[in-house]
Amino acid sequence: MRTTRLVFALVAAASLSLAACAAPEEKPAAAAGGPAASAGPALNLTPEQNRIVPAKDDALAALVPADIRATGKLTIGVGASGSGFPPIAFTATDNKTLIGNDPDIGYAVAGLLGLEPVVENTSWENLFIGLDSAKFNVGVSNITVTEERKEKYDFATYRLDNLAFVTKKGSGWKVTGPADVAGKTVAVSSGTNQEKILVEWSKEAEKQGLKPVTIKYYQTNQATYLALGAGQIDLYLGPNPSVAYEVAIEPKFEIVGTYSGAGASLQGKIALTTKKDNGLVKALGGAVDKLIATGDYQKILQRWNLANEAMPSSEINPQGLPKEGK
Repeated sequence: MRTTRLVFALVAAASLSLAACAAPEEKPAAAAGGPAASAGPALNLTPEQNRIVPAKDDALAALVPADIRATGKLTIGVGASGSGFPPIAFTATDNKTLIGNDPDIGYAVAGLLGLEPVVENTSWENLFIGLDSAKFNVGVSNITVTEERKEKYDFATYRLDNLAFVTKKGSGWKVTGPADVAGKTVAVSSGTNQEKILVEWSKEAEKQGLKPVTIKYYQTNQATYLALGAGQIDLYLGPNPSVAYEVAIEPKFEIVGTYSGAGASLQGKIALTTKKDNGLVKALGGAVDKLIATGDYQKILQRWNLANEAMPSSEINPQGLPKEGK
């Protein structure tokens, strides 16, 4: 992360785990979305983050269950053990401080609730074990809302779940559907949901009498972006957060379209996650809404180049990705 080359390696390791802005093991379907703004701010990768931590909101703090309020702390689980996955949650240049969009959201929510944030970076599996055992009050870790998870957890959404098309800056392209990639050479990671989408779009383009997509595969993100920069491919389709991070550190690239991670008829959503019926979800959702109303939410997303995943309001337990086979 200290240099562009190291960042490339880190993003490569993370790309599969971020498929469709989802949890590491997920491969959700995708749906059309509008083009997104591309270039982002220079990213602060140092331990000194100067996070946005709003003052306590008494009305929101009163919504916190008494047992949690009595501890004076909000325990926050982040499933990004190791180096993490930028710009969602990863280690700073000191190799130990956890930074990124999701830790920032956790700190800001805790501030509004009048609680001290206690953030623990753990594995993905231990994140949910910690939620189940109440070791963590909330998981803030790029967790996608699914119907299966709703059986055990409550959700307060705070970000959209998207994929993104990226190309060389100045292309003038906008990608919203199969016709926009017809005849183009597009890179994608093998075995991912975005590969499935691209194959489907290529078939649809042919049905429309257009040329199919030429699909390319590379072993690493570094190789993919080198090919993109050299003009060997026209586009790359990958998880929006990792693509947005790459665009922020390499301004010669731009995002020219985003695509939902949940399916043709459903926008995927990322949410604060807490144990079902523990009484905390309304306070979490209210805190996100307050951040949106004050503009702090937008500032947090902008500092990590994720403004294209902003939501107008938080939703409590919205429709999630369907169970497999449903």
